[in-house]
Amino acid sequence: MPEKITTDLCDIHHIHPDKIKHCTLHKLDDETSLELADLFKVLGDKTRIKLLSLLAAEDELCVCDIAESLRMGQSAISHQLRVLRAARLVKFRKAGKEAFYSLDDDHVLTLMLQGLDHVRERQA
Repeated sequence: MPEKITTDLCDIHHIHPDKIKHCTLHKLDDETSLELADLFKVLGDKTRIKLLSLLAAEDELCVCDIAESLRMGQSAISHQLRVLRAARLVKFRKAGKEAFYSLDDDHVLTLMLQGLDHVRERQA
């Protein structure tokens, strides 16, 4: 029988009360954890990531421009924008018959840039 490798576990059971106390004070509550998990689920779609990257590059884009840039239909783009809007990642405004979208706030741009830095760091 092969020997079980447990290098990723502690070899002894020894807790550190000061670290546990600190962790307990900073542990997220269930509601906040769920909301953050839901946010990452929304971000876990490559089409939505591509869409957000377009909006990160431009201050504002109309649905027609987004659809053309991603080579997708407007109805598919509209569906993804609704998901992003429900998650408060994008906002929109109407100008006549056109609907323009932009990132909801600087936090969305920060999320995108931080994630991109992390991915590119691993690619290097």
